[in-house]
Amino acid sequence: MTETKETATRTIRMEVARYRPGEDDEPVFQGYDVPLMPDWAVLDGLNHIKDQLDGSLSYRWSCRMGVCGSCGMTVNGEPRLTCGTFLTEYGEGPIRIEPLKGFPVIRDLVVDIDGFLAKLSSTRPWLVREGEELPLTTEYAQTPEQLDAYKQYSMCINCLLCYSACPVYVLDPDFLGPAAIALAQRYNLDSRDMGDRFDVLNQEDAVWGCTFVGECTRVCPKHVDPAEAIQRYKLTAALRSVLPWSRR
Repeated sequence: MTETKETATRTIRMEVARYRPGEDDEPVFQGYDVPLMPDWAVLDGLNHIKDQLDGSLSYRWSCRMGVCGSCGMTVNGEPRLTCGTFLTEYGEGPIRIEPLKGFPVIRDLVVDIDGFLAKLSSTRPWLVREGEELPLTTEYAQTPEQLDAYKQYSMCINCLLCYSACPVYVLDPDFLGPAAIALAQRYNLDSRDMGDRFDVLNQEDAVWGCTFVGECTRVCPKHVDPAEAIQRYKLTAALRSVLPWSRR
């Protein structure tokens, strides 16, 4: 009983980036001591701070199950989903929590993702059908092999960890970016899709801007491998330059 009680009363220091428009000229760090529970994720620590210590703290979260992708932040310098990153991973601490790098900060740990959403929309990340009127009512069956062709890329949850880790995007915000390209490739490889995304992807700020560092794939919590998706489309684009009738 004594050991359990001591474990329950241990704390770990969380240093959280705070930025309040109109009050702060630049982000500052504020320290909080939170209970070091063996089953607490970093997100649980942030929720404890907001619920018990400082209700003014702002951050995004939703599902707590690694599905929504909204709780991505920089944890001790690494882009991580805070719902899947546990306090016990950091020993005695401290744990430094910052917004995702490469994005404008709205407040505290909340970043502006409008630029990403515009990039994503430009790739038409949906099934494109030609010569059919909406709503689509026809069912298009697929074989397991046809599903496997794009399934890995469909696992993207738009958490933006790949953008924060990408050295190209951090230096060039106009870069289309890993997730948008991977999702475009997801539909390019779908046997039901009839879209042509060549004009969007075959650009210096799109697939040709990637230097294949591979950080996007390393930090991806869903193992999407956006680096592979980009390199695959580079090959497609190169072949299409030689064989214009080849679309995929």
